[in-house]
Amino acid sequence: MKTLSWAPAALLLVGCGATQLVSTPIENIDTVPLKISELSEAELKHWGHEDLMRDTVPGMSVDRAYTEIIGKRQGSTVVVAVLDSGIDLDHEDLDDVIWTNTDEIPGNGKDDDNNGYVDDIHGYNFLGESYHEQLEMARILRLGLGDAALQQKARANLEAEVGEATANKQQYERILQAVQGADQTVKAHLGKEAYTEEDLQAIETQDPALQQSVGILLQMYAYADSIPEILDEIKEGVTYFTNQLNYHLNVEFNGRESVGDNPYDLADTGYGNGDPGNREEDESHGTHVAGIIAAERGNGIGVDGVARNVQIMSVRMVPDGDEYDKDVALGIRYAVDNGARVINASFGKSYSPEAGWVYDAIRYAAKNDVLIVHAAGNDSEDLDLPQNPNYPNDQVGTGDEIADNVITVGALAPTYGSEMVASFSNYGASNVDVFAPGGQIYSTMPGSTYEFQGGTSMAAPAVSGIAALIRSLYPKLTASQVKKIILQSGLPVSRQVILGGDPSNARDFAKISRSGRIANLYNALILADRVNSGATKF
Repeated sequence: MKTLSWAPAALLLVGCGATQLVSTPIENIDTVPLKISELSEAELKHWGHEDLMRDTVPGMSVDRAYTEIIGKRQGSTVVVAVLDSGIDLDHEDLDDVIWTNTDEIPGNGKDDDNNGYVDDIHGYNFLGESYHEQLEMARILRLGLGDAALQQKARANLEAEVGEATANKQQYERILQAVQGADQTVKAHLGKEAYTEEDLQAIETQDPALQQSVGILLQMYAYADSIPEILDEIKEGVTYFTNQLNYHLNVEFNGRESVGDNPYDLADTGYGNGDPGNREEDESHGTHVAGIIAAERGNGIGVDGVARNVQIMSVRMVPDGDEYDKDVALGIRYAVDNGARVINASFGKSYSPEAGWVYDAIRYAAKNDVLIVHAAGNDSEDLDLPQNPNYPNDQVGTGDEIADNVITVGALAPTYGSEMVASFSNYGASNVDVFAPGGQIYSTMPGSTYEFQGGTSMAAPAVSGIAALIRSLYPKLTASQVKKIILQSGLPVSRQVILGGDPSNARDFAKISRSGRIANLYNALILADRVNSGATKF
């Protein structure tokens, strides 16, 4: 579950193709002034839609595209399948863009449209009522999958991750205990339940215990705006690492048992159910992704998605752990067979025992003219190196792509310059195609709420939104053409960028993806129009 991972790293530091389409001449891009002041909260909530040349942040020129190109043009409706965790189908900013299978009668327990799936009104749920899962490396060891070399590699990786998770859990528990104790000490001293940073700074005391408590709490303000907020974040960290040990890395755990199928038998179908909504309180990933693509534009609430005239098909197949190759393969085929023209795949893992099933599904999507947009992953790794696979992919190593319908997307941070690549983002001159906004993205969350999340999981749906708009306005363009348009129309940057947050690992931005570019909606629509008219040919 590499792409979905929550990475509370900051607290661990606490010591307790040259297409001339850009909006200004290409030679001017690298003279964009660096933004000195931090983005306001309002700016941060919207930065992915802004224009690099006008706003000095590496957005996708979404606002400019709607104002200057799209205007009142409606286009045709495009179905985008979100293969992910369950989506809040009743969210106030998504309820009008959820796909409905009009050939299916709700709740009658029958497969009315004979597509092989019962009561699939808004998509399908391949997980049944399961949620927690192992990582694939743990399943390999539990079930004895693969050869001896694969099992040896899985065991070594598992043991290392268990050690790291155990240490992190213990550290977070120590931090939690220290902050809770300091919080109670200060509350008792002040005689009130709520206090501010200014209240702490005003405390004058010779009591060593109180001095230590004040010092601990003042450190916490570097990570959050209030102590209750930081306590919640620390508790989330404890929960995250506890779940890693109890479920993800636990060789004895079997999260699939309640589903009732054999997940390593592709012919064993008929499992799951027709309700692809979210199940757990923290099952938020799919909802966040869906909002980035197509949250209702211009309704005066929440956020605006990149694309309009989109219907979101929810395919629930990513658990709290690694997805199964079988579910990925069947999920892709379900989306293709039921009308999706774009598939968003914001997930990934390091092991794929049945990768062939997924490769066949990708080819099936290509044969049926469906574009797949995949997240590059959040491990700060070069995916071109053989030790860093990220499945699903569309090529083995750095070899030829198996089909021309997959775009793999790395993530940008909201600051243009040497630190514009998000520190967590994977990269690769062969295995990553393009970069898009993915750090600190504000979008929809379950219960008609909204939050910031970061990951290549957020960058992929930004590109899915571009793809959906192109397919809406220019429906005759093929998936392969749309892919080429997105890659060739992006903004080329020749700056060196820091990778993995490590200043010693700096490379030319042009050399860390296949395109060397930032996805850009404004330019993509210009090129799409030229290709559609025949003025530009691939």
